[in-house]
Amino acid sequence: MARLTRRQVFALAGAAALLASAPDLAHAGQPASSAPDPVAATYLRVLLRHTRWAEQQFDPAAGIYPARDFTFAVVLGNALLLTRPGYDAAVAGVDRETLRAHTLATISHFAASNRLTGGAEWGRRLFFDTTFQSYFQLAARLLWTDLDAVTRRNVERIATEQAAYTASLGTGNDPASGDWTPNGLRGGYVGDTKLEEMGVYAQSLAPALAWAPQDPRAPEWRAAFGAWSRNEGGLPAADQANPRLVDGKPVSDNTAANLYDTFLVENHGSFGPHYQEELWRTSGRNAMHFLAAGTPLPEVLTAQPNGELLWRTMLLMTSDAGEPLMPMVADREHLYGRDAIPLAFRAQVLGDRFAAYAEAQLAARLEPYQAYPPVDRITKFSGEPKYEPEARAELAISYLLHEWRAQHGGPISPVGKEEFDTRASDAKDFGPGPGLLAHRSPAAWAATVSKPGFVKFAWQPNHDDWLFVLGGANPMLLPTTDVPVRERHTTAYRKIRDGFDGTVGVLRFDSGYAALATLPTGTAVYASTGVAPGEGVLDVYNLSMPGIPGLDGTRAYTAAEGTVTLQAPSGARTDDLVFAPTTARHVRMLGVEPDPQYGYSLWSFEVRDGDGADLAPAGTASASSASPGKEAKYATDGNSSTRWAVSTSDRRRADSWLAVDLGAPRRLDRVRLSWEAAAGRKYRIETSADGASWTPVATYPTPALRSTGGWLDIDSRAGLVVAGPNPLTVTNDRVTLSDGPAAPLLAELYPGRADLPKLAARPRAAATGIHATVTDGFLFLANLSTAEATGTVALPRDRREIRLYRGAQTVRSTGTEAEYDLSPAEARIEPPRFALSGTVPAGLRAVVHDASRVELTGPPGPRPFPVTVTPAGGTPRTVAVPPGRTVPVVIGGVRPYPLDDRALGAVTFPAEPLPPGMTSPDAAVDDNGTTAWQPGPDGRMVVDLGAALPIRTVELAWTPGRVPGAVLETSTDGLTYAEAARPDRKRTVSVPVSGPVRYLAVRTTDWRTADAALIRVSART
Repeated sequence: MARLTRRQVFALAGAAALLASAPDLAHAGQPASSAPDPVAATYLRVLLRHTRWAEQQFDPAAGIYPARDFTFAVVLGNALLLTRPGYDAAVAGVDRETLRAHTLATISHFAASNRLTGGAEWGRRLFFDTTFQSYFQLAARLLWTDLDAVTRRNVERIATEQAAYTASLGTGNDPASGDWTPNGLRGGYVGDTKLEEMGVYAQSLAPALAWAPQDPRAPEWRAAFGAWSRNEGGLPAADQANPRLVDGKPVSDNTAANLYDTFLVENHGSFGPHYQEELWRTSGRNAMHFLAAGTPLPEVLTAQPNGELLWRTMLLMTSDAGEPLMPMVADREHLYGRDAIPLAFRAQVLGDRFAAYAEAQLAARLEPYQAYPPVDRITKFSGEPKYEPEARAELAISYLLHEWRAQHGGPISPVGKEEFDTRASDAKDFGPGPGLLAHRSPAAWAATVSKPGFVKFAWQPNHDDWLFVLGGANPMLLPTTDVPVRERHTTAYRKIRDGFDGTVGVLRFDSGYAALATLPTGTAVYASTGVAPGEGVLDVYNLSMPGIPGLDGTRAYTAAEGTVTLQAPSGARTDDLVFAPTTARHVRMLGVEPDPQYGYSLWSFEVRDGDGADLAPAGTASASSASPGKEAKYATDGNSSTRWAVSTSDRRRADSWLAVDLGAPRRLDRVRLSWEAAAGRKYRIETSADGASWTPVATYPTPALRSTGGWLDIDSRAGLVVAGPNPLTVTNDRVTLSDGPAAPLLAELYPGRADLPKLAARPRAAATGIHATVTDGFLFLANLSTAEATGTVALPRDRREIRLYRGAQTVRSTGTEAEYDLSPAEARIEPPRFALSGTVPAGLRAVVHDASRVELTGPPGPRPFPVTVTPAGGTPRTVAVPPGRTVPVVIGGVRPYPLDDRALGAVTFPAEPLPPGMTSPDAAVDDNGTTAWQPGPDGRMVVDLGAALPIRTVELAWTPGRVPGAVLETSTDGLTYAEAARPDRKRTVSVPVSGPVRYLAVRTTDWRTADAALIRVSART
């Protein structure tokens, strides 16, 4: 490889005026510019403070940052700080020259110890070595002129020989990476997406293409890079509908299936949005090499097949911190340092203003997060040790992306919160495979999660992922996450088709049914037949992390009985339980509910009589199970650095125990348990004379608040209104809505309300055999049984008006009596379609057909009844209803929701990148008469209806002008299509089709530049 060109040095430095007169970056002094924008400035401050952690890893005996956990990757953050202004040794904890010496020595060492340069310590292995090679090489390029000639040659060789090695594998597996495989170019999506693996293959090629584009082997590398990159987000049904050339190859040549057809990914057996971000994480790493080298970006980095469709689902999952909510992942949540680069790439390279907003939200939380113990680190709470140096490197890359953007078009202006929330709002059923039904409204995020091992009804008001504990095996509403789901029934309401966004998820268990309905207001309704004792669990984060909204070190809980304020725990939990004096030989802790991730683990188990000495060390400890090196004896050995922990296989076992045989009967009245992070959620202390028959003497925990008033305010951030026979309790920041035996439960979950007592006291909907409520004006009905349910539900009358819902209802003196007919396990949401006001007579019958049509039938009487009818969001109309006669009321100009067009709001192909001359096919299914699909030459669009449906009629509507010839094609798999019809050349045409249809294609045959565009394609059952 040749020495860096002047253009490459220029691109790396980011200071044109200075470098124009300075051929040597290392000796030209620091660049004159400061951080290009506030987010980049935050990254620089965080990296500077993070240097304290990095220096703690330095091995003075070896004179380098170690290979352990790829810690040497800290050199990229170091290199950035050493080549930018504002270095502050007091903040970094090390002077600049020492940091420079440590960094250069580490780069020289690991450049020589890489397997690609003749070493044996690291390198060449695709998984994980090439990720850290990418960081390492960027660090070397930033400090290029400070490196000796041998190190430079080694860095060059790492780039080119890694590319040669990867290319030599073809589409085969790396033998050094174990069972890690991309499955060739076929990919895979069930269980573990291969998006990540294909991304790693691509990123192992990027440095050589960026820094050695003239190498004679580069064409082979370029072809391999393109193949892996284009297939990362592969979905055959989408790809085969897109003839667009990307880097000279049609997207339709892609072969991989790495995504579910609902555009999300799965990894480690569960929905993993962190891995969904991998498409932009690897793109950020790769792009930085090209941008730094001044080499043109491969087109695939800015025209990623299916990338925009994948991003839509990421927006739906976004928390208020800009990172995704992870209801099935026990790891990789709150890894703020690692979640910046996907957003930085989308914002700074792709120019995505929505990603820029999310990135700004994440950046705003980085410094408070970094200050929380353990201080200085940027991947706390979960993750592997290697994440810390990786996050440092990726924050440095994120900064460089901002710096590049500042020189190429200026900063990206983020959208505002309201615009972001509007764009991100959606309701989507991702299917039984991923096990996710999700809804994001401007005020909340909620989901029905039904993946084995991760069963929960999740709700996060205001998208605040520091309010309720959401991830992995942490329960939400259901008291445990591992109960088997026997049936799953889901409905996603879409505003474009139903007039509102919302979801209903019904799950059947061996012990009964539970359901969650979500409303566009952010409110959710939870209904249950009583599937388990202690139902309605919500665990609340209570941390002292100043700067993060809500984490001020306390949580206040207010109920009818008063307010209790709970302090954030400091350090590991220690429980002191005092009980009536007793005499016993054996004492044990019997678990009732373990930590959901790690079970039970105790640093110490002490037994005392009053203020006397600890009796346990003289006894013999035993346990239900133990992990190697963490046997029962270590909980009673008096050593605070040793502990007992249950075996890995018993972590989910509730009734694990630790017992102490005191050797003889002893008087005792208290125990102290010092827990590790795996602290028991619930347990009993029991005593025994013989070790066989046990007597409970104490239980943990004791509720801090117990209420029968039917409502609870949580820190003014969430409000709960509960109807059920059991009390509501708060214990150690765990809320239990039905703390008692399994019993029917109906709970309304509000994203902050000041009128909870009033809501709890209001007249409620009443029905026999079903769950029913009117919440935020929406009628929720749920038949949580195995039999069909028919009948009426009494709905209380509003003081100002009478709300009418779809179906038949009769006005009574106290409200309305609505008729229902529900299938087994059916639940639904009905928005108010009309309101009646004025003197509405009892006995008036109303039948609502849709949002624009209602029939009113008058009760007996001497004269017509004047009734004012107001459609939702419409203009009032007064009609006279004769006694015993039916008057149809049709409101013109009101959309007749729910609409029967199954194409409305459906996913369409091709998605970006679009073929030349074509506009987005979304315009033909957006219910907007001012937008239209422009086919372009030989245009073809596909509508994915989401499931095979018995479509009977397809309608096409074109703009004025010559209507091109068109062919309708249908498919059930998105791969094989059959011609269904050739519609007449009319501006609006309806044609019959037959058979089940999931994918509906419209292909033009003779389109010309001035021809009509397609306003609407409709599919009706």
